[in-house]
Parts: sequence; structure tokens; C-alpha cells
Amino acid sequence: MTAKIKVHGLLVIKALLTLAFAAAGVAKLAGVEMMVQTFEAVGVGHWFRYLTGAIELGSAILLWVPGLQFIAAALLTCTMIGAVFAHIFILGPSAVPALVLGILAGVVAISARHQFPFGVDN
Repeated sequence: MTAKIKVHGLLVIKALLTLAFAAAGVAKLAGVEMMVQTFEAVGVGHWFRYLTGAIELGSAILLWVPGLQFIAAALLTCTMIGAVFAHIFILGPSAVPALVLGILAGVVAISARHQFPFGVDN
């Protein structure tokens, strides 16, 4: 894979993640009824909806801040791991969207692993 394709592909992935997570984060923070019902079904309270929305929106922004892409993508990956488990064990019907977003966030995290603060090699 050429470097140019890799760079452009990564930009497309980051743009998709930004759109998806900014929209989802704003919806959670704004209290969109579907989001409220989802978190009520999970049973962890509204504080968790606000926390998740803040992580999603904040991470969507941080994906574009040099030096912070690893942290942003890692947070989004962890968030989507939780979402996959919530869909499988509580919510249904499909965890596929969360899985796909989690994989894409993982790709960004791997590409930015050199930013990891504890000396991970490239």
C-alpha cells in the first residue's frame, strides 16, 4: 500500500468517525428521546449518557488534534467495545454498527500508536 493511499484512507476514516461520533455525542447530550430510552434500557442512569456523549463528542474533536489522536481513538474504541456488549447482552438487535465503528477507531489508534505515552514501538 502506498503512503499516499494510506494517508488518504486514514483521513476518510477519521472524517467518518468524526461525523458519526459528533452526531451521536450531540444527540446524547441533547437528550434525544431515542438516546434517553437506550440508556434507560441499559439501566445505568442518565449520568452515563452524558459521560458517553461527552467522550464521543470530545474524542471526535480530538481525532484532529496533533498528538492526541491515539487517546481519542482509544477512547472511542473502548466506548464501542462497551456498546457491542450492551447490544449483545441487553439491547439487541444488532451490534454490527458499533463493531464497525470500533474497528475503524481501532485502525486510527493503531496508526497513531507512536503517540502512546509509554513508549510503544512503531
